[in-house]
Amino acid sequence: MQKNLWLLVFVLFSFSGRLIAQNSKKNRPIIQERIINADFGQAAGKLNTMFNECVGAGRANEGLRADWQQQLAYVKKECGFRYIRMHGLLTDDMAVYTEDNKGNPQYNYMYVDALFDFLHSIGIKPFVELGFMPGRLASDNATIFWWRGNVTPPKDYDKWAALVKNLTAHFTERYGADEVKAWYFEVWNEPNLSPGFWTGTQEDYFKLYKYAAQAVKSVNKAYRVGGPGTAGAAWEPEMIEYCHKNNVPIDFISTHAYGVGQGFLDEYGQGGTVLDKNPMSVSKEVLQSRKEIKESVMPNLELHYTEWSSSYTPADAIHDSYHSAAYVLQKLKQVGNAANSMSYWVFTDIFEEPGPRYTPFHGGFGMLNTQGINKPVFYSYQFLNRLGNIELVNKDQASWICKDSSGNIQGLVWDYTYTLPDSTNNQQYYNRDLPSKPKGKLKINIANVPDGNYALEMYKVGYRDNDAYSTYLSIGKPSQLSKQQVEQIKRQNDGSPFSKEIITIKDGHAFSKALDLRENDVFFLNMIKL
Repeated sequence: MQKNLWLLVFVLFSFSGRLIAQNSKKNRPIIQERIINADFGQAAGKLNTMFNECVGAGRANEGLRADWQQQLAYVKKECGFRYIRMHGLLTDDMAVYTEDNKGNPQYNYMYVDALFDFLHSIGIKPFVELGFMPGRLASDNATIFWWRGNVTPPKDYDKWAALVKNLTAHFTERYGADEVKAWYFEVWNEPNLSPGFWTGTQEDYFKLYKYAAQAVKSVNKAYRVGGPGTAGAAWEPEMIEYCHKNNVPIDFISTHAYGVGQGFLDEYGQGGTVLDKNPMSVSKEVLQSRKEIKESVMPNLELHYTEWSSSYTPADAIHDSYHSAAYVLQKLKQVGNAANSMSYWVFTDIFEEPGPRYTPFHGGFGMLNTQGINKPVFYSYQFLNRLGNIELVNKDQASWICKDSSGNIQGLVWDYTYTLPDSTNNQQYYNRDLPSKPKGKLKINIANVPDGNYALEMYKVGYRDNDAYSTYLSIGKPSQLSKQQVEQIKRQNDGSPFSKEIITIKDGHAFSKALDLRENDVFFLNMIKL
């Protein structure tokens, strides 16, 4: 009896031991391997560079500041943007329009010339937004933003058209018709957000557009004009139908999209926005816009998203977070060829819609903060600009593998993982120190690389890698930064490669590199043929 009892105990112990072993195996993290395969000899075609066609800025008057100009020159050089779009070109702080005591228009372009001459000097073209309404031309006194952009229809549409025509003729005289032919003229900003950006109706906007578009074309029929510059991809079919039925000129559709799925405009970071969990947020709107254009009576119109970002709020900590670097790349990859441009809103935190800001990191829209510190999203655009002009065939949905005419090879690879907890908003979450979790191994294989020696440089953005905000948190989140602290943050997040080596490819062996991948990491690999 005792012998049988001991046998039973032994069997139960062995069985439970096997259960514990099995459960422990189940609870171990599964090491995933993500493999990217490309072939140097298999080109998909020319790389579509719509990602750096245009970038946004707050308002025209900010462009007269020395620090704004220094930052734009730097971003232009590093990220390659070809156009810039901003609000407030016609607002009173640009002193464009007034009237004499008899009501006759008086035009003045001294401030506009100073700004546009600077843009011309650094090789960036204006994506001209025609707005807001000059005070003496406005039908009412409703304004938006700290700097009081008037958002009312003109008191006289003929005077509005005369202003647009005179301004366009001035541009032609100053820069030449061939230069201005390369520009875009966009009428107004987000008129569907009424009374915020436009106190009139849709019908009133279409009238405003008609007078402005005809005025631009009266100077030169080859000049490009479009709209409606709406929020949330609104009014696109209506705009096309109106222009078609009324023989109003239009060369492109413009609109905006942001990645928050719920919330409200939260200018001071009180907790009003939630990043959309939908994996196709932003990009689904762009694809839908292209579909609407293709199915319209004007299927060949260009499509420009003249504003886009993770959030429409200028106090959203996601803009400062390393998560934004991977987010931006994910969305641009998903958009593919659907848009002619995706203008990131904006390049700098020198941005005063809610007024001047009082802290160095406040969730501002910019790629750079006010002191010119690179945020993680800056590096996404810098890496994109470093890609070669030939894209290689690559089935991976979160990477580009490219080459250039000199035989150099580039790889831009990222992980995008949505980590925002339920019932938490952006302002509560992304302002914390947020360590990233492992995602497994990343392996990049490139076959048929020509034999030879290559200098391999590897760059990274992620948690505490070119992550200025985490550095800012680590020094105590001061409300003001000393000169030394600015230099420290810049030095620790300067975009230098984390690895440099000379490699040799011979005998037809493929290039292969394995890396440890974490949530929302971004890697850029640059193989320079020696």
